[in-house]
Amino acid sequence: MAYKNDSLHVENVALAGLAMQHQTPLFVYSKAAMLSALAAYQRGFAGRKALICYAMKANSSLAVLQLFAQNGCGFDIVSGGELARVLKAGADPRKVIFSGVGKTKTEMRQALDAGIACFNVESIPELDVLNDVALSVGKVAPISLRVNPNVDPKTHPYISTGLKGNKFGIAHEEALVTYRHAASLKGLRVVGIDCHIGSQITEVTPYLDAMDRVLDLVANVEAAGIPIHHIDFGGGLGINYNGDTPPEADALWTQLLAKIDARGFASKQLMIEPGRSLVGNAGVCVTEVLYTKTGSDKNFCIVDAAMNDLPRPAMYQAFHGIVPCKPQPVRPAQEAIYDVVGPVCESGDWLGKDRALNVKSGDLLAVLSTGAYCMAMASNYNTRGRAAEVLVDGDMATLIRVRETAEDQMKMERML
Repeated sequence: MAYKNDSLHVENVALAGLAMQHQTPLFVYSKAAMLSALAAYQRGFAGRKALICYAMKANSSLAVLQLFAQNGCGFDIVSGGELARVLKAGADPRKVIFSGVGKTKTEMRQALDAGIACFNVESIPELDVLNDVALSVGKVAPISLRVNPNVDPKTHPYISTGLKGNKFGIAHEEALVTYRHAASLKGLRVVGIDCHIGSQITEVTPYLDAMDRVLDLVANVEAAGIPIHHIDFGGGLGINYNGDTPPEADALWTQLLAKIDARGFASKQLMIEPGRSLVGNAGVCVTEVLYTKTGSDKNFCIVDAAMNDLPRPAMYQAFHGIVPCKPQPVRPAQEAIYDVVGPVCESGDWLGKDRALNVKSGDLLAVLSTGAYCMAMASNYNTRGRAAEVLVDGDMATLIRVRETAEDQMKMERML
């Protein structure tokens, strides 16, 4: 993303031109940014038996899934709907792993029929249900156990998943007993171990601590006569939203692989589940300034994007950079401090607080780092249609989602 010819561009395409063509709010993604992020992981795993499974909950648009499938990725899914999406996008089901604490019997059958690589199981009751479902359809379900290592990822509490108080995974101290139970069930085949401690992690230490605990378990489980064929270390690597300094993916995995090798597990198949780190910084949301409003305590810049388009600030008090699509001369006297807010009827409908801007009605702003957990969590609150999406490749822009209309939203409903 850069200013060229007096306009902010994604790769070689001006955002102002896309906004004129497709209206706002509008999500725009850079293909080059996604593939560059993926390449860092691929470099990190060069020469290794490894599968990068994109955690599609971050951004599940079909064209994004298609791009990653075409570049060798598997997929981490958490619902039957996500399985349907990746298959529609051309994914190989043998590269799909199914995570999540609440898989239904219908979803289990759907995944067994598709022939997925592995179920990441998160409780003993889920093991028993999956065993029954597999036996009922004459199949054996490949499983790994998602272990909760009780490691603090030092991230927002809502996106921490590896502590004792989180709903995810099987407690570290109960893992060996649970593996023995899984190995005794005829409808299941133990193939791996899984660990995922959280999201937007910006430090290396939590990964190293979690890896030590997981590798201890691998040694104990195999000593009990249960082979572990693959080790899945999850995802969660953070991105730069506001001066954050997460490690580069290849640098992180240089350290983690050294620990794996030192522990004697270099021959194991490795799996990881990156999501945000592949797509987060590749996306931008273009929005139009509707009004500016001066108050006694606050100034408000009211835009046409809202919490239904960009839910992260309302959910997590998350930060997104907000910049003008047309560069402005630095004139502090003309700037004001605004809360950038949307038109939704909630006080939580804000995109950024206390931002220095020189704006007027009709100006275009770019909300940065919106490739992850924005469109994927978008809603129709206030009967607002979900935004259009465009994928940019060099100087070519492709519409990958048409803007949703009120009629689209109502077509599944029935009058009395």
